[in-house]
Amino acid sequence: MRDDNIRSRPHPGGDGPPSRLSLNQETLRQWSLPELADGCARAGVRGVGLWRAPVQDYGVAAAARLVRDAGLEVTSLCRGGFFTAEDPGERAAALKDNRAAIEEAATLGTGTLVLVSGGLPPGSRDLPGARERIADALAELAPYAAERGVRLAVEPLHPMYAADRCVVSTLAQALDLAERFPADRVGVVVDTYHLWWDDTVGEGIARAGGDGGGGSRIAAFQLADWVTPLPEGVLLGRGQLGDGSVDLRWFRERVDAAGYRGPIEVEIFSPALWERDGAQVLAEIVERFAAHVE
Repeated sequence: MRDDNIRSRPHPGGDGPPSRLSLNQETLRQWSLPELADGCARAGVRGVGLWRAPVQDYGVAAAARLVRDAGLEVTSLCRGGFFTAEDPGERAAALKDNRAAIEEAATLGTGTLVLVSGGLPPGSRDLPGARERIADALAELAPYAAERGVRLAVEPLHPMYAADRCVVSTLAQALDLAERFPADRVGVVVDTYHLWWDDTVGEGIARAGGDGGGGSRIAAFQLADWVTPLPEGVLLGRGQLGDGSVDLRWFRERVDAAGYRGPIEVEIFSPALWERDGAQVLAEIVERFAAHVE
């Protein structure tokens, strides 16, 4: 399970990367899983966020051993979700796939499964109905996940994704869903790329921190910048830290103030970064993190 005290344990090298820095696998898609493990270990980056498809290709148990042997922590697994289908057969298939994702997260040793909730079914305009089906799925899956030490993390995505990928567009909407369940079972993801535009996000982060009794809802904190014009469209147009419009340090300060002490995961989908040498990109991320986040 993810260790929320990762911040308090400095890297043994002393002058190495920030201890909370985690690298999401998709940021360096050009690296295989063994290259990712080796590269992060060499750079002193102690956390990695993994994606299901490459992990499945490598073998889930083998991936868990690989990362563990490299001295790394899996800070999240992406992704589960896609709960909004109306067809009973499609919904059953989605629930089955999410149970598999929960099992994979447990095998990898992470306590965080990131959920991309799903868009509108074909021909539908019923956003409230789609969100209610997400709540129904969470109700079924949360106990299953809790038994395996995994917390479900609802990620709000930028509104441009609402039709086809995620009807949860704001942190407030994600919290409205998560708060129906115990905080240790269902949390939320704070991702700067998706939330930077919302002038209520500071209030949402404070709300996600809890009231001292129910525990923090923040299950993961992810970073990417927003650059314009979007170079590769909304999905692959994320910017390197410090290149765009997002006040990354402001987000980090608000998340800290809300009581989150876990890893900070850099998740940048960018063909421009994928075309570069992975070690150089990782070194740049470490520098940018120190300059714009800490």
